Formats: sequence, C-alpha cells, structure tokens
Amino acid sequence: MLMMLCAGASEQAVSQWASAFAEKGLGLTKQLGDLLGPMLFAVCMGTSRTVYGKMGHRLDLKKFMNASVALCIGAYLVIILIPNPVITLLATGIVGFAVGIFWPGTFSLASAGIKGSGTLMFALLALAGDLGCSGGPSLAGAIMYASGGNMMLGIGAAIIFQVLMGIGLYTADKKIY
Repeated sequence: MLMMLCAGASEQAVSQWASAFAEKGLGLTKQLGDLLGPMLFAVCMGTSRTVYGKMGHRLDLKKFMNASVALCIGAYLVIILIPNPVITLLATGIVGFAVGIFWPGTFSLASAGIKGSGTLMFALLALAGDLGCSGGPSLAGAIMYASGGNMMLGIGAAIIFQVLMGIGLYTADKKIY
C-alpha cells in the first residue's frame, strides 16, 4: 500500500508543474505549455512502460524499479537545484520515465507476493495510488505556500516519496506480518 501511495505521489508532485516548466523554459504561451509539458511527461512515462513491456522478461523488476527510484530522485534534484528552465523541463520528462514503472511494477510485486489476492487487493492498491496522487501535490503545495511560493522547496519535499518507495522495495521480500 505504501509503495502504491508513493507511486502516485511521485508522479503527480512533478507532473502538475510540467506545463509551467514548458511555458517558462521555452517561452511558450499558456496553451502550448499546457500541451507540451504534460505531453513530454506522458510520452516519457509511456516509453518506460513500453520498454518494460517489451523487455520485461529479460529485466529484473525490482532492479528496474530501484534504478527508477534513483533516476527519479536525481531528476527531482536537478529540478530543484539547477535554475535553468529548459533543463528543468527535460528533468520533468525524466521523472515521467522514472515513475512509469511504479504503478504497474507495484501491482506485479503485490500480486506475486500475496498469494490468493484478488479484486480487493487491486482495489485497495488503486485507492492508495489515488491517495498518493492527491497527497503528493498537496504536500508540495503546502510546503510551497509555507515558504512564500518557493516551488522548488515544495518539489524538494516530495523526494520523501521516492525514499519511501526505495524502502518499500527493500522490504518487499521481507515477511513483516
């Protein structure tokens, strides 16, 4: 459940800003920025899922997800530490690629690890993901608001979700119950 919450939060804490990064980074109008930023994020996210879909039989899911956690943290750090709007926009695309495996990978790990699980498990995972989709941006927005509008502090605070995802992956094979 925690991993699914983190999957949604990791995705949405940055994707909601993709259009702003496109507008600012490329000097686009609001309409073009609203198309290009989220489209870049979505294409990169879809590419990640396609890569795993085509080559998943040759890849270790947990290693792929751990690499994605590291890539996501790195891209978040680029977004908050490098004040170049074009680089920030590209890092947003990298976040899209990195988070692309989080939802389907978490579903796969859960179904493999919990024998006899059924529809209820998938419903609860979807609920946790949706809570993350609202909680991640809410945390980023609250931190941004508390810091006087500093968007980078808000996004920086959302790195906690990738850290928790990494911890979840580490403990996924451990019997905790």
